[in-house]
Amino acid sequence: DSASPSIVLSREPAAPARGRFPIGLTIAVAIALAILVGLGTWQLQRLHWKEGVLARITALQAAPAQPVAAVLDRVARGGDADFTRVEATCLGLAKAPYVELYTVRDGQAGVRLMSACRIEGAAYGSVLVDRGYVADTTSARPPTDPADTAPLDLVGVLRQPEAGNRFSPPNTPQRWYTRDVAAMAATLKAPRPAPLVIMAETATNPDWTGLVPAPIPADIPNRHLEYALTWYGLAAALLGVYAAVLIRRRAS
Repeated sequence: DSASPSIVLSREPAAPARGRFPIGLTIAVAIALAILVGLGTWQLQRLHWKEGVLARITALQAAPAQPVAAVLDRVARGGDADFTRVEATCLGLAKAPYVELYTVRDGQAGVRLMSACRIEGAAYGSVLVDRGYVADTTSARPPTDPADTAPLDLVGVLRQPEAGNRFSPPNTPQRWYTRDVAAMAATLKAPRPAPLVIMAETATNPDWTGLVPAPIPADIPNRHLEYALTWYGLAAALLGVYAAVLIRRRAS
């Protein structure tokens, strides 16, 4: 007898349900959308902040300089003096000791020289002065003489020192990377330093042209509206792709 042929029946895999709402995709899109919209809103907030800063700088450019002692007395009472133009007479500043703060200006690395200016009859005994920028291509430095007491009239802008972050290299006696006012003042033996720094507008070494006063960038960028529109545009594109996926699933 010949064996009867065996018949094997195979079953096709079940087709996925059509038109099912993509819950996982919707959750992922919602999270991404919230992030994109949040970034756009944050950039708008930064835009309003930057506009305020630029308006204050514009007003500063035409404001008369105020005596630094009077301004710092207001700071000691809790007042805000950031971006305030001040004038001071600093004894021996042209030949004062300094520390070097690493910086980049117009794409070129260099240092800013930080010295101390003593203040008489004020809430603080001294204030640090950012005397200006020296490019790394200049190896020379202005002469120092701690015994020099020649008065130097200075005009500059008070600024809050920027705080470092986790990526800032540690400061050393040879090279500083953040304006740590307390530590710089201790190194320069400056008594009771003010919490702000004078960014010199006028030359502290008129005979030494390698030191360039650079208080405020000449052109402060303000591209926050562009960034906000970019984030909002990405959010709109994400919604468009999500809608296209839903339409395609419904039609399949």
